[in-house]
Amino acid sequence: MKKKRLISRRRAIFTGLTSAGALLLSGCLKKAPPTYGSILRIGDDLTYLAQRGLLSQRALVMEYQQSDITSFPVTDIGDPANPASTKAYSKEYEALLKTDFKDWALTIEGAVAKPGRYTLDQLQKLGERSQITQHSCEEGWSAIAEWTGVPLAALLKEAGVLASARYVSFYGFDKYAESIDMLDALHPQTILAHRMNGETIPARNGAPLRLRVETQVGYKSVKYVQRIVVTEQFVDPAQDIQAGWSWYNGI
Repeated sequence: MKKKRLISRRRAIFTGLTSAGALLLSGCLKKAPPTYGSILRIGDDLTYLAQRGLLSQRALVMEYQQSDITSFPVTDIGDPANPASTKAYSKEYEALLKTDFKDWALTIEGAVAKPGRYTLDQLQKLGERSQITQHSCEEGWSAIAEWTGVPLAALLKEAGVLASARYVSFYGFDKYAESIDMLDALHPQTILAHRMNGETIPARNGAPLRLRVETQVGYKSVKYVQRIVVTEQFVDPAQDIQAGWSWYNGI
């Protein structure tokens, strides 16, 4: 009986791998991130396609209890009095910070029927989700926090995302940017967070709005979100791939 179960399991794995191969042969590789001729990046694409082909795209990452919340390392957008932070410092952000983001609005554009700008009040009317999750940083540390915000799927629906849309890019006031595919964009735990641990997100943690992509490593969760661009073609705004980083880092 044990031998039969082993054979059955091997058959299931083989079938899954065959399905992933079919995805490649059907031309899906053309929709995957470019490799720029790097063998490592080719491996990234195979991993990406295998995960998308074999695993559930609706599975939720682990959520914790209030008692599990930990301290959270912080990084500031920059200090105008510190010459070393000149690159990160944004005068536009500083002006908004001084008025408690009174005139702030999120821009969404690209492959949507209704491009436009959304104030925080308008975003909050689209719905709300709270989740206590672990942030796993590429630098080796992790922390648990509660995030409350607007499901990205709700905003995309409101903006009328086109059927041809495949990727969503996020641009922050600190000039950092990232992109994710539509599967992660529509995942129920992907939110635009405006509260952290029950309070308004402080500037050092990404105020007034921070992306939370719980299904990927921390650097995909862009802070200080200023603009969202939906595209039909792959975009690597941070040039992760050319810099040697993996574009997709699923957890």
